Amino acid sequence: MQRNQLWAVCYRITGNRLDAEDALQEAMIAAWRGIGTFRGDAKFSTWLYRIASNAAIAQSKKRMPADNIDDHETPSLIDIAADVTTSDRIQTALAELPDAYRVTFVLRVYGDLSYQEIAEHLSIPVQTVRSRLSRAKSALQAALADLRCG
Repeated sequence: MQRNQLWAVCYRITGNRLDAEDALQEAMIAAWRGIGTFRGDAKFSTWLYRIASNAAIAQSKKRMPADNIDDHETPSLIDIAADVTTSDRIQTALAELPDAYRVTFVLRVYGDLSYQEIAEHLSIPVQTVRSRLSRAKSALQAALADLRCG
């Protein structure tokens, strides 16, 4: 498990680099303090993902809605490349998903967890994982439909 994978999960949940760093730091502190509580029922990486995603959700809830309006880095005077624009659009679409769908999607796509690992991580049935992923994908496809056509 690499720090970058945990940071990516935090970033995709929070949608903000600074919040992701704060969430990751909180997660690492929580993991360090709670290492003695790791029972080995699941993989160590699943345990860490759970801590990181919970920290990211908590960090997101701390932020006031108005704080999210313009949270992008200052653009340069050079034209922004199409892939950066696409990435921003994907991040915006992810941010619009309900928390349950976004967390499930992020753990699958960016965390590369199996359905079973996600189910264990979120304490939900595997079928609920499948349902959330399906709904997240549908919502993202609808939000990003013009990217495929353009």
